[in-house]
Amino acid sequence: MSSRSTTDSQSDKNPLQALESSIFALEQKRMPPVHLWNPPYCGEIGLRIGADGAWSYLESPIGRKSLVKLFASVLRKYEDGRHYLVTPVEKIGIEVEDSPFLAVEMAVRGEGKRQSLVLRTNLDDVVTAGSEHPLRFVKDVQTGGLKPYVLVRGRLEARLTRALTYDLAELGRTETVDGDESFGVWSGGSFFAMASADELKF
Repeated sequence: MSSRSTTDSQSDKNPLQALESSIFALEQKRMPPVHLWNPPYCGEIGLRIGADGAWSYLESPIGRKSLVKLFASVLRKYEDGRHYLVTPVEKIGIEVEDSPFLAVEMAVRGEGKRQSLVLRTNLDDVVTAGSEHPLRFVKDVQTGGLKPYVLVRGRLEARLTRALTYDLAELGRTETVDGDESFGVWSGGSFFAMASADELKF
């Protein structure tokens, strides 16, 4: 009479369910931060984050926000630019079309050089733009406009929605940076240049 191993039993689950169980167990045990883990690469299972921040599995939307937040808690971007879900025992590739998060809400505190911009993501991370959470701006090759991003944690960024991009532009001011006039915003004691004063376009 033979007995089935735990590994055999887990293989009966689909990969998404197995991953969910594994990560949930880690959260319950409060394991070390994901950046300390360096497990072997185990391939991909069909997970994807679209440009709109929506997660899908095998092209089917993942509607449970609690599940998405659970997976996002072990999301990591490596130096090779790729994103992975990482546990102490496995590293699973995930396709990210743009950035893994969207910044969907912004609160402005103070004004001028003392201004702070507090941003909330679609998965409820809250960060204040500054030296630890810098803003960066990328020119959209299709529209020629700017796409702003804020660093959330590790190498993971949130792209600001178009509405917030317009709000950010309204807060902008011209400053002299390295001898050149730049248009940008202050937050957390840092000035983030969007573009030279004469080329800004949204």
